[in-house]
Amino acid sequence: MSKRSAKKPGKAKASSESRASQARAPKAIAGKASKTKAASNLRSSDKKTVERQVVEKQNVAGKKMTARAKSSSIVLPPDYRPSEDEPFMNERQRMYFRNKLLAWKDEIIRQTKETLAGLHEESTQHADLADRATSETDRALELRARDRQRKLIAKIDAALARIEDGSYGYCEETGEPIGLKRLDARPIATLSVEAQERHERRERVYRED
Repeated sequence: MSKRSAKKPGKAKASSESRASQARAPKAIAGKASKTKAASNLRSSDKKTVERQVVEKQNVAGKKMTARAKSSSIVLPPDYRPSEDEPFMNERQRMYFRNKLLAWKDEIIRQTKETLAGLHEESTQHADLADRATSETDRALELRARDRQRKLIAKIDAALARIEDGSYGYCEETGEPIGLKRLDARPIATLSVEAQERHERRERVYRED
């Protein structure tokens, strides 16, 4: 009787631990399953976000291509000039200034090529020192002018980019229309007349200081 009674508590303890471990097992499995499900949902959410961003970019690109297609289908009369009677920066006006800027850029590039060709032809050494000095002076002036035109091309490209994004023709400081007459005279203008005058006054004050 004593041996049997001594074995019973050990068996009872082992069986209770087994039942406890069996009870914890489903909970652990459920915890792992919930974490796996949460990670899967997160990946799915991230994937949907990326897909949405891609679709949005495609829609924006499609709209830009459509706008370009519409603008390219516009044919301007040879005598067309922007008028205050039509909406500011409509498709015809944008096409007009785009053509004006592109023609200006092509003219600068043509002049640059002619200058480089002329400098190459005049690169021969002059026998007379006075002629050599005059040639070097002319060469330096031409190169300085070409450098200014290179910077001008960068401003033309920036103006063409503003036409594409719809900000062309509006003052960078005030957001107001620059004005057709000013744009026709200087297509790369970024400031209205009033803003330009304020800018020049500030520069004079800084120089005087």
